[in-house]
Formats: sequence, C-alpha cells, structure tokens
Amino acid sequence: MRFLVKKAPDNFIKSVNDEINSILSRHFDNYYPDYGFEEEIDKMSMPVEITEKEKDYEVRAELPGVKKEDLDIDIEKNSITINAKKEEESKEDVKGYKKSEFRYGEFSRTVYFPQEIDIDKAEAKLEHGVLKIYAPKRYIEKESVKKLAVK
Repeated sequence: MRFLVKKAPDNFIKSVNDEINSILSRHFDNYYPDYGFEEEIDKMSMPVEITEKEKDYEVRAELPGVKKEDLDIDIEKNSITINAKKEEESKEDVKGYKKSEFRYGEFSRTVYFPQEIDIDKAEAKLEHGVLKIYAPKRYIEKESVKKLAVK
C-alpha cells in the first residue's frame, strides 16, 4: 500500500539537485567524456545551517576570512540572500623557488523559508568567521469567516 507523505524541504531540494546533476552528467559524458562534475564543495562556497525554532529561524553561514564590510544581506518576506566577497592570499618560499597564490571572488547563497519572516525584526551578526542571522516568524492573523446570505 502506498501513502501520500509530505516531503521535507531539504529532501526535495536534494532530490531535485541529484536529478539535475544526473542529467548534466549524462549530457556532458556524451560530448566531453574526459571531463566530469566534482561532488566536492568549492573553497569559495558558503556552507549554511538552518534551524527552525518555535518563533524564529536561525541561519548560520560559514564565512572564514570575510569582513563585515564585504557582506551584503538582502531579506524578503520568505527568503534571505547572503552576498559575500573574499580575498585569500598564500605565499610559499622554498629552496630555489617562490610561489604565491591569490584567491578572490564573489559568491552568494539564498535561503528560503516555508513561512513568512518579519523583515523589520531580523538581525545579523558576524563573529569568528560565522554569520548568524535571526529571522523571527511573521504570524498572520487568520481571517474570520463571514456567512453570506443567499437572496
């Protein structure tokens, strides 16, 4: 017997992402057999952790080396977009040769919520390379039911 079960948003997003990766891999394999997609997250990405509590959502984003002035956060009624810029420098001096690497770029991440959030009361804080965003849920009063008289 089969039952209709509501899927969790993270499972849905993961299944869609897996399906897209599968389609792209099959298509690319036909035209470019020597290349493929990497499963590993790029060093310039932004891992996030989202926690839903009774009255709010908490979003934590790992942003090592990113300064406050290099962050831009856009908040809408049911989503938050985090834009960041990062510059990273690495120098190596070994016998006979020198090596210097620079990594810089801009990246963003959008987080969607199943319920509207109160954009006026949301707060963000950056400490020790971790961005914490508190987004209170917005409660909308249910509309009262009105009886309509039949004429």
